[in-house]
Amino acid sequence: MDVQHNTFMAQALVMAEEAFGAGEVPVGCIFVREGRVIARARNRTNELRNATRHAELEAIDEILANPELTPTKDMHPLSTTTLYVTVEPCIMCASALRQMGIQQVFYGCANDRFGGCDGVLSVNASVPHPVHPSYPAFGGYMREEAIMILRRFYITENSHAPVPKSKANRVLKTEISPP
Repeated sequence: MDVQHNTFMAQALVMAEEAFGAGEVPVGCIFVREGRVIARARNRTNELRNATRHAELEAIDEILANPELTPTKDMHPLSTTTLYVTVEPCIMCASALRQMGIQQVFYGCANDRFGGCDGVLSVNASVPHPVHPSYPAFGGYMREEAIMILRRFYITENSHAPVPKSKANRVLKTEISPP
């Protein structure tokens, strides 16, 4: 896989580690335009008590709030922008990315429960839309690292869960099956 993609994905993983440190599901992302990072974010759903505050939407808000990054009102303000995210965007985020006209998406590991780029539903490309163009999404970039940070999170106690479950007997699995 391309070194440039892994370099950007490594930066997204830094954001995922930051999310992990803040007690959030460890998902991080960066948005790249013309070879430079224009926004970076991590999940903030627990911190803000808002289920929509996924990393992708946090970064989109940052981009839209900056007139230098979105100087004109455009139906598809991300049409020249690439997203690198540690986990396949969920259906909500995949749909938002399509509505914003994202150019392309690279992600670490699949999201078998909520994935919107093939994990559960391919809203990025398979669902027809009369206005918003589809976008290509490519998975598997630093996949093992993305899986391991999620595993590290899910064996810890989640104090934000409505009914926290004891995870005292859980063991971190380090073996990862091939895609």
